[in-house]
Amino acid sequence: MATPSKTPTARPPAPLALVANDAWLAPHEPVLRRRQARLAARLAEIEQHHGSLLNYATAHEQLGLHHHAERGGYVYREWAPGAEGLALVGDFNFWDGAADPLQKLEYGVWEVFLPDTAAGPRLAAGSRYKVRIRAANGTHDRLPATLRRAVQDPETHDFAAQVLPLAAPFAWTDAAFDLKAAVPEPLIYEAHAGMAQEAERVGSYREFADDILPRIAAGGYNCVQLMAVMEHPYYGSFGYHVANFFAASSRFGTPDDLKYLIDEAHRRGLGVLLDIVHSHAVKNEAEGLADFDGSGNLYFHKGTRGNHPGWDSKLFDYGRPEVQQFLLSNLRYWLEEFHFDGFRFDGVTSMLYHHHGEGVSFGDYAEYFGPGADEDAILYLQLATTLVHQVKKNTLLIAEDMSGMPGLCRPIAEGGIGFDYRLAMGIPDFWIKLLKHTPDEAWPLGGLWHELTNRRAGEKTVAYAESHDQALVGDKTLAHWLFDAAIYTHMSAADPDPGAARAQALHKIIRLLTLAAGGEAYLNFIGNEFGHPEWVDFPRAGNADSYRYARRQWSLADNPGLRYQQLGAFDKAMVALARARHLLAAGPATLLRHDDTNQVLAFARGGLVVVVNLHVSQSLTDYQLPVPAAGAWRVLLSTDDAAFGGFGRVDAAVPYDTLGGGGPTAAPALRLYLPSRVALVLGQ
Repeated sequence: MATPSKTPTARPPAPLALVANDAWLAPHEPVLRRRQARLAARLAEIEQHHGSLLNYATAHEQLGLHHHAERGGYVYREWAPGAEGLALVGDFNFWDGAADPLQKLEYGVWEVFLPDTAAGPRLAAGSRYKVRIRAANGTHDRLPATLRRAVQDPETHDFAAQVLPLAAPFAWTDAAFDLKAAVPEPLIYEAHAGMAQEAERVGSYREFADDILPRIAAGGYNCVQLMAVMEHPYYGSFGYHVANFFAASSRFGTPDDLKYLIDEAHRRGLGVLLDIVHSHAVKNEAEGLADFDGSGNLYFHKGTRGNHPGWDSKLFDYGRPEVQQFLLSNLRYWLEEFHFDGFRFDGVTSMLYHHHGEGVSFGDYAEYFGPGADEDAILYLQLATTLVHQVKKNTLLIAEDMSGMPGLCRPIAEGGIGFDYRLAMGIPDFWIKLLKHTPDEAWPLGGLWHELTNRRAGEKTVAYAESHDQALVGDKTLAHWLFDAAIYTHMSAADPDPGAARAQALHKIIRLLTLAAGGEAYLNFIGNEFGHPEWVDFPRAGNADSYRYARRQWSLADNPGLRYQQLGAFDKAMVALARARHLLAAGPATLLRHDDTNQVLAFARGGLVVVVNLHVSQSLTDYQLPVPAAGAWRVLLSTDDAAFGGFGRVDAAVPYDTLGGGGPTAAPALRLYLPSRVALVLGQ
């Protein structure tokens, strides 16, 4: 008699790569798979109705003001489903709300057509306009949601949309620029065009291109991260309270001026990232999107959920398809219209969680996958990373996240969210706390090493000792913490002040350790490489509208008689060595020595050895240190070099040979002279 066949038992699917690499994620794999499934379903829905994600991300081409030569006039469209009536008003029709009313179409979209006259378009270049919205909350003149340029009246300070010229498109020259070749390991220069000039005024995009880009390139950085580009009503917000998401800030010039900056950066081999703010928006109704159609819930959540408790701003409703489309279109616009090479997403922690990361320690994996996680925002971020890599193959996506969300910087197919890098936000906090609360002789080497190397395996990190956050008024830069009042009185290179010497030595050591061990990319804020002496404070009533602290004093870095020049020279040498040895592309640093007695820390990475003596006074002779390979080693960089403001106690011309007797089991080692408060980089 035949044996009945057995129904094969279905095998469980192989674990996601993210889970395979981190067994602690196994209990949360169902959440990761639900996120993948939700993304797949949303993409299928988008493709069904729009053909593709790329087609979906074109709201900026459908909405707003556009001139159609074939129709012979301007078409203006606005999404405002809750409004009772809309009219386009401006200097072209004497701000008459009855002259050009919009007609309501499907899906809450309104439209008006303004035919050209025999003399040309009714809306001439430079004309100012708004949309007058009649709704449940009254009648108000608002700025169009997808306007391309907003300008501020110098007397009334009122913002209005402005018509751009119908001119020939910008003549790009960067067709051959290859981000992957130009930026193999990101060395990022975070900058703000307005405060980049030494003069006490607002700088321009073109001045930044002509005057600052050469400095950045000469310093060895290969990528610029531009802040405050998206239009914002309050200059002092550093650009983080955005009002007009499709407008390059007119404070610094025209859209073509910004394109000139990016084209020039590409010509110099520099990638350019946009510091993009999709985590929140300005609450101002006159300039921004808040309560745009009077419904209380259009772009943002309704009620208290739509207000950020700490930032005094509005929170997007990421679950609404039209909001997804608006933000995705925004990403595509900046990539295609301005040739940006990627984005640094601001405030990602706030997006990821309903609690915005406030008051949560993230000490348990359940915090990432429980009810606190905002699944709508996570879906949006997955859509965003997918779109960006479709629009432009070679891009960089950096997430500002302090929570440590697992998989944030892994591919979606692995269970991740799709970013390329995350910011190592704990490192600058560590350095500042150390300088504020711990005397030099008590610096904890174990804590230092842990902070520099404690990151998720397989997820790339941007290390930085300080960024704009530490430079803002109310806080202090590392240089300010280290030098204190000496930053104004003892900065001559010939000044023997021991406090200034100590500050200069530690400034170099901190930055070297951060770059060498902290991540797979490195970031510096404009001017901090040479220890810029003052904080950043934009013009406001409290400082009599002064620009004194909203600028960069490059003359200090250029003066060979000052310590600033020496610090800048060290930074240049440090970055050059990292580039030449592809240090950031190497695997994680490996600890070689943790010596609390002598305050010595040493590690190896990418064929280099970094050793630092943090003792406040004790120099060490014939200090034996294990190294990864036998043979001759030499000093490639010393923080004690006289050119960098050191005491020149280390002779870089002297080679070091390994010890150990030459037997097969002998561990290669060096005997080094390690002066106090000195870091060395050795290589073969």
